[in-house]
This record gives sequence, structure tokens and C-alpha cells, in this order.
Amino acid sequence: MLSASTENRLAPIGGCVYQSTMHVHELFTAWDWLVVAAYLAFTTWIGHLMRGKQATIRDFFLGGRSLPWLAVCGSIIATEISALTFIGVPANVFSDHGDFRYIQWAFGSIIARVIVGVFFVRLYYQREIYSPYDYIGNSLGSHAKSATTILFWLGAILGQSVRVLVTAIILKAATGLPVEACIGIVGVFAILWTLMGGMRTVIWTDVVQFFIFFVGGLVCLFLIIQSVGGWGEYTAIAGEAGKFRWLDTTLSATESYTLWIGILAMPFQNVTAFGLDQLMAQRMFCCRDAGDARKAIIASSASQIITLIMLAIGAGLYVYYRQHPLTEEEAGLIAEERNTVFPIWIITNLPPGVSGLILAGAFAAAISSLDSVLAALAQTSLSLFSKRAASGDDDSSLVGTSRLVVCGWGIGLTFFTWLLYQVSQNEDLISLAFGMLSYTYGPLLGIFLLAAVFRKSSTLGLTIGISLSVLFTLWLQPQGIALLKVITPLTDQQIDRIQPDIHWAWMFPISCLLTVICGLIFGKPKPSDKTSG
Repeated sequence: MLSASTENRLAPIGGCVYQSTMHVHELFTAWDWLVVAAYLAFTTWIGHLMRGKQATIRDFFLGGRSLPWLAVCGSIIATEISALTFIGVPANVFSDHGDFRYIQWAFGSIIARVIVGVFFVRLYYQREIYSPYDYIGNSLGSHAKSATTILFWLGAILGQSVRVLVTAIILKAATGLPVEACIGIVGVFAILWTLMGGMRTVIWTDVVQFFIFFVGGLVCLFLIIQSVGGWGEYTAIAGEAGKFRWLDTTLSATESYTLWIGILAMPFQNVTAFGLDQLMAQRMFCCRDAGDARKAIIASSASQIITLIMLAIGAGLYVYYRQHPLTEEEAGLIAEERNTVFPIWIITNLPPGVSGLILAGAFAAAISSLDSVLAALAQTSLSLFSKRAASGDDDSSLVGTSRLVVCGWGIGLTFFTWLLYQVSQNEDLISLAFGMLSYTYGPLLGIFLLAAVFRKSSTLGLTIGISLSVLFTLWLQPQGIALLKVITPLTDQQIDRIQPDIHWAWMFPISCLLTVICGLIFGKPKPSDKTSG
């Protein structure tokens, strides 16, 4: 049922945008703020409960390897279903040509989790390590560990900053706060939560956020369907608009959401995301043993249920706003940033307090991603520069150093997000976030294959492979086009003729292959392999 304030300002069905005397953020009441504050206080209390359980860096970064696999599974899902999914997926379906084809990428995601659960976990649990980069370093040497750690840092800085910025923009539209203030709030709470309890706090706050996502999504979907006249009206209007189209077998190298990208390109992306990106992989290391880690990563495939809910919400928003036209202000906000459509519906339709809880979930999604990446950045930094940390030394003095590193990365990421906002206000931030992964994920997977399968590489080989991969990816991205326009006299037409007509998703397998080939051509077997013969 719609709130009274919403019913009073709706235009007749079939009308144009309606002029409202109330601003959207004014509908975010004191009750909503109270709920947000209570939610943040509750999650901070959880962090407080974990304070006494981090005597060593093993406790701080791995949760003492004692966390139940169901909690780890929930944490993986909560981190994967970030604000980009919670807000971005409904917005994509809501758009004029949006539909359910995004779900085809789920095939690659599920395939990848099985591969990581069966093969990667076994390799990682053979010894006491804290990251995939420790494993790569043990197999190929310090040069390979340094290369993969730096690739992770680059991807984390670019990708996570974009995600925090997306959430800050959404919060600005919903609450009226300046974007800079929203960025700062997210950064402060992320640092606080990570410091208070290390990975234990990260895992358990992620579990809370998982339930917010799941229950909140179901409630919103139910209310949207009810408000448009029931299931029959919802499916009829959305179906007629093609919103439920989900399968695309087009043989195209340029389309985003096709079955072939889903089953051929996205497994490379997802294997890297769950098996080699420390943001996700660190959760596996928190399990009691390899069996629990395997169950956690494979069971996290259930995240696709939340994705389906978000897709259905997007179709519901399309139907709703065909029946209940946007106000002039709402239309302007969505035209400026289409990802505000779901938050706008939440604020203007849900009862006070409930809207605060749902928006707190979106807010917490950004904090979840940021506190997770802070823990991962801190761990990999210590592992790279501290021999005691890399060897699994349980010296309690390293915990203090870990805290300082977390603060340093937290401040740096918050500042970079602010800087990104200053230079990227008119860009498609969702595409930017996912496109950034194509720079680093292929080379990461290629180096892992050199370590696990071939045990052969060199600094020269990795440098050439990574450089070619990054340059080729840049060639396909909007950033590459902009750079060519600045550094060359080429016209737009000339640039169009020389740019490959390939979607960036194909760079996951292509750059992986490039890195492996260069590693094999220029690399040398690890000395210990020659004698083990």
C-alpha cells in the first residue's frame, strides 16, 4: 500500500510528470534517520563484541580460521551484492530497453564458484597462507607475488572507489546531504568497523546486511506488485514491454548480455573474483578447513536469487511509473542519474522507518564493500612488506601495525573517491566500475595459471604480459578513446576505424591468455622444479 504522502501527489495514470511541492529528500523523515542510526549502532555493537578476539594477525585477518561456513557464505553474498547490484540492476531493467538478460551472466558465476571450490581451495589450504598472492609467491617467487599484489591494489582502488561514489550519489538524492559528506560517512564507518573486530566484524556485519538485502528486496517487490494491481497486471504490462526477455544467443562480440559472454567470458572474470581477488578470497581463508571453505563458496551461488529479485523489482518499477507518473523533481533526478529510481521509489512509497531500514541496507552495502577491501588491502600490504606477516607469524605486535595500515588505506580510498567525484560527475559510473575489473582480472588469472600449472615465469615475461593486457584493454575502453584524442591528432572517425569492435568482457579470457603466453615465452622454470625432477 502506498503512503498517504505519496497518494496525495500522484498524477492520473497516463499523465506526464507531475509538479510536487515537496522535495524527495523531505520525505525521508526523522523516523527514517532514527532507524538508520539504530542500524549503524547495532552493527557497531557487533564490532565491539569482537574486540577481544584479535590477539594476533591470524585472528585479525582470518578470524582465527574458526568462522562457520554459513556465515562466510552470507558474507560472500553480501559483498557480491553491493550497492551496484541493489540499486543498479533495477535501474537497468527500468530503462527503456532494459530486460532480464543480465541473468545470463549467472551461468558463468556458478561455473566459476564450482571451479574455485573444487580446485583453488585445495591448493590454498595445503599450507598456512593469508592470500592467493602468498600461494603465487611460493610457487613462482617474490616477483610474481609483487605483481599480483599490485594488480589487486589497482583493481581495489579503482573498483571500490566507484562503488562508494555510486552509493554516495544515491544517498545524496535520497537525503539531500552533499556527496562529499556521504563519501566521508561511508569511509568513517568502514574504517571503524574494520578496526573494531578485523575479519570477524566484517563477516558478521555482512551477514546482517545479507538479510537486509534479501528481506528488504522481497518486501519491496511484494509492495510494488500490489500497488500496480497485482501479479496479473504486473506480468502483462512488463511482458508486453519485453522486460522478461532473458535469453540472447546472438553471436556478437559487442553485445553486453549474451549467453556466449555468460558461459565463455564471465567464468574467467568470476574465477578471478572469487578465487584470486583478496576481497572475496579472504573469506575462504576464514573457514575452519578446506571442506567448509568449499561449501561456503559453492553455496554462495544462492546470490543469484537476490539478483532475480532485483531484476523483478526493475520490471515492477517500469510498470509502476507507467501507472503513476514521476513528479518533475523525480524525473529530473532520474535523468541526471538513473540509478536513483529505486531509492526514490523507496522514499516516496514506503512507510517512515521502513524506508530508512531499506536505505540503510544500501548504505551498508557500500560500507560492506569498503571494510572488506580495507581488510584485504591491509593484509596484502603487510604480507608484501613484512616477512613476519608473510610467514604467518602470530606476533601480537603486528596487530597494531595492521590497524595503522587499515587507517591509511581507508583515508586513501576515501580521498580517491572524492577525487573521482570531482572528475567523473557526468560519466556512467556503473559501466566504469565493472570495466575497471577488465584491466586487472585477466593478468591475475594468467599469473595464477603460470604458478599452479606451469610453475614458470620471470619479471620480464610478467611485465610484458601485464603491459600488453592493460594496453589492449585500454584500447577497448572509453578511457582509451579519450586518451587517443588527447595525445594524437586523429579524428573521431579515424579512431573508430582503428578501435577493435570487441566488448570489454572478452578481455578477461584474452588478457589471461596473453599473460600466460608471455610468461611461458620469456619465463624460466623455478629452480626448485629442476632439481625435483
